[in-house]
Amino acid sequence: MVYGFSCLTDYFSLSRFPGLPGIRCLLALSLFLATFVVPASALVIELDDVAPDRIERQRAFARGTLAATDVPDLDELSERLAEKGLAEGAPILLRIFKAESELEVWMRKGSTYVLTGTYPICHWTGTLGPKLREGDKQSPEGFYTVGRRQMRHLGRWRHAFNIGYPNLHDKRLDRTGSYILMHGGCSSTGCYAMTQPVQQVVYHLAAAALRARQENFQVHIFPFRMTDANMAAHAESPWMDFWRDLKVGYDAFEATRLPPRIGICGQRYVVASASPGARSDGPLTRIEPGKPGAAGFDTSRCGIPVVQPADPSNTASAPAADGSLTSPEASFTPSSARTVARIERKETATPLPSSRAERTDYGWRERVPRPPELPRARRPAEARARKPVDDQAQLRAERRAKREALGETYRRALIGISE
Repeated sequence: MVYGFSCLTDYFSLSRFPGLPGIRCLLALSLFLATFVVPASALVIELDDVAPDRIERQRAFARGTLAATDVPDLDELSERLAEKGLAEGAPILLRIFKAESELEVWMRKGSTYVLTGTYPICHWTGTLGPKLREGDKQSPEGFYTVGRRQMRHLGRWRHAFNIGYPNLHDKRLDRTGSYILMHGGCSSTGCYAMTQPVQQVVYHLAAAALRARQENFQVHIFPFRMTDANMAAHAESPWMDFWRDLKVGYDAFEATRLPPRIGICGQRYVVASASPGARSDGPLTRIEPGKPGAAGFDTSRCGIPVVQPADPSNTASAPAADGSLTSPEASFTPSSARTVARIERKETATPLPSSRAERTDYGWRERVPRPPELPRARRPAEARARKPVDDQAQLRAERRAKREALGETYRRALIGISE
């Protein structure tokens, strides 16, 4: 080892490696390096929140190694449905469970609905809890309805549909957002990404049901399978009061295997069990206690506001001198599972380096003051001669701004991964 170290110190002196002694020294140098060189380990991103396998599914999807889902091809779909006594065009209902990352497709058979298939959700964003505002990167929860106008045929995701967020309940609580889709692929900023094979089947069944005069189909989005055990496990969540309203709808469908009638009374979902033969696929309606339309609905809690975090923000309280949170009971609305994990460990987010960057349609760029406008030319001929030169300077400035924007976007992405 000492001999190898001496060879390493004299490595750049080529005169020290002539003939056989040089070969001996090179072999010793190789053994020396093999002893101390440690193989590099791959970067692993973990989510200490629900469904931590979302990141691994994204990686596998990007590498093309995502496990195949048992989803039929469109050519074989009719045969698969016929084996279960079903046919395309039958009314459908969708149920999403975020913690399990699963989508259930139910179709009507006779007087009840039967489970047609359970498919994995490749990716969704945020954590358990409803979506509150535009840009919080949170996937919504609640009861939604989809009609023909919400089915997409163009754009990046041709086989996608808008789930209808915000619905009447979300608007009552001043929740904002738009364009929440169920689409293919495996990336999302609030939507539910299903991969293209799964989404094609779901879209095909939904479009066939709407063509067969199902006015709307319901999409029930739950934080988890709302069994008594799961409710008890999440009893300390700030969203438990909201989830109790969702559980009423969950239990109604489990009991009857029919889409329940769902309305809004005050700030709360109210549910009435569907009767056989009655249609319950319409959009959410306002329910007023004592009115004829309230028959069958439990309106006892209509006047009680929904309990939810009082300060819906994306960050925790300011840290105290000892590094702990100033208010342990402070409520928050995390924008991602990584934020949840950081707050639960009582860590503070490392502030980004100071930057004069501003966001544009094509990325981030340095905020540059606009040059002063040229004074009005006294001689029009001279101004006309100078205009092409000014246009070229403006074009070069825009190109430079775009290059800087791409560099700033890449820098911020690296900072986000390192956190």
